[in-house]
Amino acid sequence: MELQLGLIEQSFNGRYSVWVRDALDELGDSFVITDPCISGHPIVYASSGLLKMFGYSKDEVIGKNGRMFQGPKTNRRSVMEIREAIREEKAIQVSMLNYRKDGTPFWMLFHMCPVYSKEDGNVVHFLGVQVPILGKTRRYGSEVVGNGLNFCEDGNKFPETVFGCCRREVSSDTVMELGRGFALDLLLNSDDRDIEVDEPCEASDLEKRKATAAVNSILSVLIHYSQMTGRLVCGKRCCLPATGLLSASLNISLGRIKQSFVLTDAHLPNMAIVYASDAFLRLTGYTRDEVFGRNCRFLSGMNTDSATQSQIKECIQAMQPCTVRILNYRKDRSSFWNFLHISPVRNATGKVAYFVGVQIQDSCSIQEKGELSPEMRHLSVVAAVKVAVRSSSMMSASTS
Repeated sequence: MELQLGLIEQSFNGRYSVWVRDALDELGDSFVITDPCISGHPIVYASSGLLKMFGYSKDEVIGKNGRMFQGPKTNRRSVMEIREAIREEKAIQVSMLNYRKDGTPFWMLFHMCPVYSKEDGNVVHFLGVQVPILGKTRRYGSEVVGNGLNFCEDGNKFPETVFGCCRREVSSDTVMELGRGFALDLLLNSDDRDIEVDEPCEASDLEKRKATAAVNSILSVLIHYSQMTGRLVCGKRCCLPATGLLSASLNISLGRIKQSFVLTDAHLPNMAIVYASDAFLRLTGYTRDEVFGRNCRFLSGMNTDSATQSQIKECIQAMQPCTVRILNYRKDRSSFWNFLHISPVRNATGKVAYFVGVQIQDSCSIQEKGELSPEMRHLSVVAAVKVAVRSSSMMSASTS
């Protein structure tokens, strides 16, 4: 848990200057920033506007997946559209029924887009903006109700949020003029008992423009404060991803595998590491940035057996799996015996794309009853990695 929190803090604080949080909170919008490279694709930043809208504290949101805002009536098709956009690393706008902490539902427009590294074109974060949909038009006697405002016979108007399926017979830019804070107050102070959760709700053009404007404002802040750290981001892919960098969807799939392993790219110089699991980081004491781009030999030390290293090299050259017991070293230079299994990983075309290395700390403890043997644990990780890689490469081929 401490490692996960450390990765989350590093994900955001390591890329932007310390003043970025104050600048983002001044915007007043409801949004989250997530990191697809961390196991579970967690939220690494939540705006004060979002916390107010959903009724959560920051500690209750940071580190959680965005699924926490969904509920029993959330449309599964909308969820699948978001997952597909993450896989394809593209922007999306979709109307969704979400739930506050107290369980009350409300309709919102969700606008998500990737945030790219300007250096290598890889997706480093996803930005998700939530704009409340203020309701459909209804007529009560002599009152026409629309967009959260009641228009009476005398032309005067007073705020009253009405939720529903959101077909819009009357549209006005008045809400935009009232400002973000007032619209949020309308949402928070409304009576949710009349919400129609089973009928799809469409956002107005006004709400779509508002979401797009919020995204542009947030990206401007992120770009500005990334310049201060030298780790620049951009809202559009400034260059093609370098060969071997993993897609966001593959990062998420690999993040579900809880054992210690690394993935190296067979086509990069020196068989560079392109993925390291959280369990590997816990075992070795390194951070993800300290691991990426290096060869696995960096774990070797003064007493590592050179004959074992040669055996590993020969198996890799022959594209064959191997299992060895090798002395490795952590970041603090303490040593441990590593029961290591290395296996080639082929993509959907059958070509070797990666090698996976699975580490199990070798000890003299007796295997507990019902626990998988080290060999079976090796094979289970390899199988899971192969499924993730092949699925990702098949989906990439189908969309190219």
